[in-house]
Amino acid sequence: MSTTTRLVERSATRKVVGSLAILGTAAAVAGLGTYGNFTDSTTPMNTTVGTGTLSINLAQPGGVVAIPVSTAGFVPGDSMSRAVNLINDGGSALGSVTVASTVTSPASVLTTDTVNGLQLSIKGCSVAWTQGGTPTAPTYACSGTERSIASGPAATSATLVNPASLAAGGVDNLVFTIALPATADNTFQNKSASLSLTFTGVQRTGTAR
Repeated sequence: MSTTTRLVERSATRKVVGSLAILGTAAAVAGLGTYGNFTDSTTPMNTTVGTGTLSINLAQPGGVVAIPVSTAGFVPGDSMSRAVNLINDGGSALGSVTVASTVTSPASVLTTDTVNGLQLSIKGCSVAWTQGGTPTAPTYACSGTERSIASGPAATSATLVNPASLAAGGVDNLVFTIALPATADNTFQNKSASLSLTFTGVQRTGTAR
């Protein structure tokens, strides 16, 4: 019985040694594929990009009649003028500024007749307009350089030429006048019209910065 026990022990010893040899070989093969690497990185370069603000606004010079304005009893030859300031109150320059006058009430001969119907004119002054006339019927005079911006039928559109409001913080001193020509006849009696005057600013062309 003691002889049988010795044979079993020897056989177990051989198996353990054989297993260790196989594991050692596997570890050696894996080690052949391991390499060292040197690395380096640049210092971070931080970049900040902020967008501008595009905004234009209409304001009234002090002491003028409030807008919107309603009037009645117009007859051929009558006119109505009001002053406004067009302000670029954004942080970005503009590429262009346009003005559009649109009819906001049902069409009538006052706005469909482009010759004898209501006419709109818009003028600019290089300095603030000087107001005269009466509080309810003001007139305006320009002590600087005066220029015409738009002139024609009440429903019209135009692009302002080199307006000061192209630049951020720029202000255009404007006066708009609505008039009924003296050529209007009896077909214009007892009519009404509502108009909306809108200025639109378009951003400047994008450039490399």
